[in-house]
Amino acid sequence: MKLSQVKALLPTLNNVAFRLENGTFVPEHFHVTEVGMVTKNFIDCGGTIRNEKTVSFQLWNADDYDHRLKPAKLLHIIELSEKQLGIEDAEVEVEYQSDTIGKYALAFDGTNFMLQNKTTNCLASDKCGIPQEKQKINLSELPSTQTSCSPDSGCC
Repeated sequence: MKLSQVKALLPTLNNVAFRLENGTFVPEHFHVTEVGMVTKNFIDCGGTIRNEKTVSFQLWNADDYDHRLKPAKLLHIIELSEKQLGIEDAEVEVEYQSDTIGKYALAFDGTNFMLQNKTTNCLASDKCGIPQEKQKINLSELPSTQTSCSPDSGCC
C-alpha cells in the first residue's frame, strides 16, 4: 500500500488499528515513533545494482495504556514528515516489535490496516545458479516410442 492510499483512508476512519496476519491486533495504545523515507541501494547476487525506496512507519508499545492514536493525528505526523523530510509516495513498510523487529507490508481490509508478512527472495535466480523446480510427471504419462517391450525385443 502506498503512502497516498494511507492518507486517503485516514479521514474516513474513527480509529487506527493494525492487525497481524495471525489475527492478533497491535495493542490499541501503540505509538507511531517514526515515519521516514528509507532508501536501499544494493547489488543482488547476479550483479545487478538496485535501488528501493519505502516509507517506514515504526510502531511501538509503551506502558501508556491511555494512549490512542487518532486518524487525524497520524495524518498530521505523515504530512509533517512529507514536508520536513521530502518523503515520496512509496510503498509503506511497517516495523513492529515481536521477538525481534519485524518488517511488514501494509494493506487494508476495509476496517483495519493489515500487517502482512514479508519474505526474502532471490532477485537474480536466473543468474545465480538456483535450479528450476523439476516438473513431476508420472511415468505412465510419458509418450512411448515403442508399443511393447519384451526381453528379446532389444528395447531393454
